Parts: sequence; structure tokens; C-alpha cells
Amino acid sequence: MTSPLEAVDQAAVPPDPRAGVVNVANALTVLRMLLVPAFLALLFAGTGHETGWRWAAWAVFAVASFTDRIDGELARRRGLITSFGQIADPIADKALTGAALVGLSALGDLPWTVTVLVLAREVGVTALRFWVIRHGVIPASRGGKVKTFLQGMAIGLYVLPLEGVLASARWWLMVVAVGVTVGTGVDYVARAVTLRRTSARAAMKRARRAAR
Repeated sequence: MTSPLEAVDQAAVPPDPRAGVVNVANALTVLRMLLVPAFLALLFAGTGHETGWRWAAWAVFAVASFTDRIDGELARRRGLITSFGQIADPIADKALTGAALVGLSALGDLPWTVTVLVLAREVGVTALRFWVIRHGVIPASRGGKVKTFLQGMAIGLYVLPLEGVLASARWWLMVVAVGVTVGTGVDYVARAVTLRRTSARAAMKRARRAAR
């Protein structure tokens, strides 16, 4: 199986016209979406800090995160990449991450500063994708994959009812995750600007202006 740091970015591969919308890769993506409200229900169950409910919430988060690791790889290997999957997959990812961060901050377990920084980066990158969509697709960088992996690990540890040294360790892991999140966001902005300036579409526009 491909490691989390080598996950495939479906957006970087053209859809396969032979692939039907109903396939195992898309089913895993839809499952991840459906697990988001289940995760939140378990996270806030009881007082929001009861050990049993937190372990249950972690189990659902772990399953949802696992589907994120394999749906793109399955889509690529089996020729199942579809336009639906390319749109739904990042939405499902952001829904899971956003729900977890907001939920943890609402419960007082995670500073809102962390949640705002991460969500601002994710929303900003999504906006940039639309900004450059006519010029091409910016595939996920290795740093972006590391970011996703670190976020998942850190959030998962925050969902667990940890204390002492482990609680301190998860804080530092989250600090690293936020640092990588911000850094890769800046890199994405630079790559988006470069793509807009150097794409074939941009070259054609410059050629038409020069011919006038």
C-alpha cells in the first residue's frame, strides 16, 4: 500500500471517460462524508470529555482518515478517476478536518488560533484552485502530503483522552503541523501565480495582445 506521504492527488490526473460514477473509490469518498456527522455526534456525546465517547470518536475519525489514504490510490490504479471524485474528495477531506478542528476548539481542547489558521489556509488554497483552473491543475506537493499526514496525526491525538507527556507531545506535533500548513500555503500561492503567468493559456493571451 502507498504510504500516507505518497498519496495520489486525483486532481492531477484527467478523469477516465470509461469510469462510472458509482465505483469503490467514490464510495469511500462518500463514506468519509457520511462519517463526519457521526464523528461530531460522538465527539460531543455526554459532556464532550468522557473517555468512552472520545475513543469512539477517535475510531470513526481513524476510519474516515483511512479512506482518505486509499480512495485516490484505488482510483488511479483501477482507472476509476471521475469528475465527481475530483470534486468530492477534497470537499470530504476539508469537511473532516474542519469539523474536527472546530469541534475540538468548541470543547476548549484546542486554541481557536490553530483552527482559524488551518481553515484559512484550506479555504485559501481552494480559492486558488478556482483562480487557476483555466490555466491548469496544481498537483499536491510532497509538502502538502506531509501537511495532510501531520494534521491527521495531530487531530487524532487531540481527539483521544490523553494526559501528561502524551498530551504535551500532541501539542508540539500540532505546532509542527500548523507550521507546515502555513508554509505549504505560501508555496501554493507562489505556484499558482507562476502557473497563471507561464501556462499555455497565458502565452496565447500574450501572443494575441502582441499581434494587435
